[in-house]
Amino acid sequence: MIQGLNSAKLLINDYNHIIMLTHLSISNYAIAEALKIEFSSGMTAITGETGAGKSIILGAMSLILGDRADRDVVRSGCERADISAEFDLSHLTAARHWLDENTLHGDDPAICLIRRSITADGRSRAWINGSQVTLQSLSALGALLMDIHSQHEHHSLLKKTTHQQLLDDFASISKQSERLAELSEQWRAARRKLTELQQLSDEQSAQQELARYQLEELQLLAVSTEELEQLDAELDQLTHAETRLASLQKLLLLCREDDEVNIIQMLQHSQQLLVDCDASATAFQDILELLNTALIQVEEAAGEINRRMDAIEINPERLSQVNERLSDIHQLARKHKVRPEQLPELQAQIEQQLQSLADNNDEIRLLEKNVDELNGQWLTLAKTVSAARRHAADKLTLAINEQLQALAMRDARLHIAFNATDAEKPQQFGLEQAEFLISTNAGQAAKPLARIASGGELSRISLAIQVITALTSDTPTLVFDEVDVGIGGDVAKTVGRLLKLLGQRSQILCVTHQPLVASQANQHLLVSKTAEDGATQSYINTLDAEQRLQEIARMLGGNSEKSLAHARELIAN
Repeated sequence: MIQGLNSAKLLINDYNHIIMLTHLSISNYAIAEALKIEFSSGMTAITGETGAGKSIILGAMSLILGDRADRDVVRSGCERADISAEFDLSHLTAARHWLDENTLHGDDPAICLIRRSITADGRSRAWINGSQVTLQSLSALGALLMDIHSQHEHHSLLKKTTHQQLLDDFASISKQSERLAELSEQWRAARRKLTELQQLSDEQSAQQELARYQLEELQLLAVSTEELEQLDAELDQLTHAETRLASLQKLLLLCREDDEVNIIQMLQHSQQLLVDCDASATAFQDILELLNTALIQVEEAAGEINRRMDAIEINPERLSQVNERLSDIHQLARKHKVRPEQLPELQAQIEQQLQSLADNNDEIRLLEKNVDELNGQWLTLAKTVSAARRHAADKLTLAINEQLQALAMRDARLHIAFNATDAEKPQQFGLEQAEFLISTNAGQAAKPLARIASGGELSRISLAIQVITALTSDTPTLVFDEVDVGIGGDVAKTVGRLLKLLGQRSQILCVTHQPLVASQANQHLLVSKTAEDGATQSYINTLDAEQRLQEIARMLGGNSEKSLAHARELIAN
């Protein structure tokens, strides 16, 4: 026993006296009307007569950690039960990060306030730093704040993930283990995206062939908005060429070419009539000028008509070509259900679609390369981590088994099993997952911790593991219930000393019936109950030095002088 205790002292050599749970308030819960408890650092012993209500504290803590509530927990005659707890997160980095990630931090990032309310009809609500949360969130945070070792409740040691973490902490490879998990998640994310793109590529292959065919048609037609406008204008000219030429010929005849009568002749004749009427007279001069201007404009119009007639081309062959070209354009437009002038835009869209598919193929190749690289990095690191784990496992099991001997579990043996994972797919934990197995009797096969029937045995096993791993793990507040069941004498004294020793690095709350354990505590809480007006009421008091002496004496068998002397000796030691 002494050897086991000395080993623990060598491991736990940094005394921080951390307080994590600072305050617990309980209102109308079970038989407690109103309890307010201030916790100190180190080890806190919680004692009292059987049935006094020590389980109230454990039950309230369980609810704070996210346990489901029963309507029966509400005190008789009350509408609801309220429980609140304050935690100091100064030394709990993981909890602070969790609050930040979930946007639940309070005004002071080092303080966390949790509240739970249960109504008489069974409804329950929870708050973290004033924000209402789900029980799932409360449970996730609770796992980072406190571990209750009591009949398998909130017992992190029953989870394989805890085993792995404790071993990795002990082997000083926590950073590498975190990197393994990161690489695994990155590989899975890249693999998911690669699979999605590959499936999308398969689905789009037919679309891609169609798009290529459509693009070839459009590129072969090679139509532009400018050409379409020109073709429409040319078609109009070629189609109406003969009609326009005939009309212009008639107009030219009317202006000057008709030998019998034309506009120019008529204007000239009009001028002559004015001259015959004494054109020198001022009254006719303005008329003469107007006729002269009209004559000039008609001559110019005739010249322009002549030029236009020369420009008109009657070309049936070209008309046929234009009609054929426009027919091809309109036919392709109908095929794609767009207007002819929208064909260039459609071609640009299909080109963009094919480019996107080409980019998708490039991304697939890059992702395939990334997946292979991540897998290689993970495998290299996983092999290194695996070797370190197996080396540390031998040392850890040796140290824990030594503690089990000191805790009167002489036939108990802890064994760390390694369950292989699928190495072809990078796993969160690496090449294997560690699991703590225990054999409590000689010749008995080692079994998972969850299959240990005795709560007292499980508590002592937990104590042995926590003592050894305390130096290397980020241990939260630990609550031990019935850790002293079935032991006494030197073993109980060893348990008390180990709990106090563990309290140098963590906050320890211990519900105990053993005076040899309670005498080691830094803080002593007494739970009592009274019957008032037909109702049972529970109380919790923090004991001063004299009150503590009286309680230890009571636990030893009474308040006789012999019990008081023994209690005084235990406290002094």
